[in-house]
Amino acid sequence: MTEINSLSTQTAVSAQATRAAMSGELLRLLQAQPGLLPPGEVAEAEVVTLRQIGQEFQMLLRLTQANGNQIQVLTTASQPLPPGSLITVTQPESSRLAVMVQQASAGNIATLTQLDTRQLPVGTLLQAKVLTSQVLPQSPGSAVTFRSLVSLLNSSQAGATLAIDSPRRLPVGSLLSALVQGEQALRFVPLSGRQDQLAVTQHLSTQQSLQASLPGVLNSLQQITSSPDAAPELRASAERLLASLPEARQLGDAKNLAQALNNSGTFFESKLLGGLASGIAPDLKAQLVKLVAQALPSVPGHPPLATALATGTLAQALPGLARSALGMLGQVSPRPLPSAFPLPSRLLQKLESEGDLQQLLRLAAAAISRLQSHSLSSLQQSGTLDNGNQQTTWQTEVPVRHGQEFIPLQVKLQREETPEQQADREREQDDPLKALWRIELAFDLSPLGPLQVQAQLAQGRLSGQLWAQQEQTARLIDSQLGALRERLVARGLDVGDLECHPGTPPQGPRTRLEQRWVDENA
Repeated sequence: MTEINSLSTQTAVSAQATRAAMSGELLRLLQAQPGLLPPGEVAEAEVVTLRQIGQEFQMLLRLTQANGNQIQVLTTASQPLPPGSLITVTQPESSRLAVMVQQASAGNIATLTQLDTRQLPVGTLLQAKVLTSQVLPQSPGSAVTFRSLVSLLNSSQAGATLAIDSPRRLPVGSLLSALVQGEQALRFVPLSGRQDQLAVTQHLSTQQSLQASLPGVLNSLQQITSSPDAAPELRASAERLLASLPEARQLGDAKNLAQALNNSGTFFESKLLGGLASGIAPDLKAQLVKLVAQALPSVPGHPPLATALATGTLAQALPGLARSALGMLGQVSPRPLPSAFPLPSRLLQKLESEGDLQQLLRLAAAAISRLQSHSLSSLQQSGTLDNGNQQTTWQTEVPVRHGQEFIPLQVKLQREETPEQQADREREQDDPLKALWRIELAFDLSPLGPLQVQAQLAQGRLSGQLWAQQEQTARLIDSQLGALRERLVARGLDVGDLECHPGTPPQGPRTRLEQRWVDENA
């Protein structure tokens, strides 16, 4: 798939692209066919396919002779005729056809000269394949303009041909996306990163097959801290990791919550890329990878890695160590739906043939993979939406200490901005409350059971819904919503609807940033 970079903000649909009749245009037959049409006889032909080769256009015609017989012929011309075009031709020479009339009927319009915004409302995302691209004659001093014919791949107009003018040449055979701005205008959506999105989806499926819940490795680390047989360095690392986890009561403070999210592992790679290797010590993913690095030398077949750790090359070593650890997992489970939130609980079964150290490695690698699944889900759900707004997603998981237990708190934050709001933010003139914010929480707190929260902040107004799988918990929360509203209002928030439901949130159609990857007509 050829990438189409961002073109002009507006690209007009050419109203003259197909109004000019091709009367007198000569179509060259790729293979001479004497007697195809008797002298003076006319025939109707339909353009079946169109293909651009250099500056020439190759077309396959379905020719209907006077006796009703149909024959297909290959022709070339200097001007394209869109698929579906109906023409009347004669044969002045054995190797040529002359176009007498280019026809159009209400039921078979060769090319769209404007968009019907009743069928394609403003904001509709169109996806198309470029059939042709040619430079238009220009007057001295005027800008170069290219005219292209594109075949629509989606919407109610799928299969139709659209003529567009743009300031840049569109590579023939490439795929493009554009938002409808009006009857005569489109705005191209850059394809930058769409192949990356596909790669993210593929990696996400793999990671979700390898991941396991965080309490498994945390409980194992608790055992190591009290085991006299554990290696001193490993025991010290386990103690530091457990001590870095926040307690439930600490998350009531905004600064502590921000710190917990920052150390959850979601920003681990960006810290490394930013040269902040010395400041990643409390990061959960960094600590898990370091545990793997310390445990691997004791496993047969793995070379010592103490040298890399001792010489300060942790930033370079960690990504490779993570890949090595993840490669140790051989268990594959049914793959959850990409972007599913929350991630389901999954525990690895302890194998009898494994020692405690091998089990720790499997649990740590599975926990790293789970954190990686959240990061990939964030990437998958970030980008330009169908309406042109920019969506950014941060999805992560924070293990919270609750007494002697560890409660995984899954968090998903989303910010949606219009192009104008995004431009204001880049100029540092934005008001964060102008953007649309969404937050989702999921956790299982005894004795309340599994809980999920969905809240939305739009123009400073907060609304939210809660779901509790246990009915008695749903009734308890519902009875406390009034008190929650009062506390939120006391914090200066404009509070809208607050509701609690038993069960789980409905899993309806999810937003997808890319709806079509394959051109079925290719």
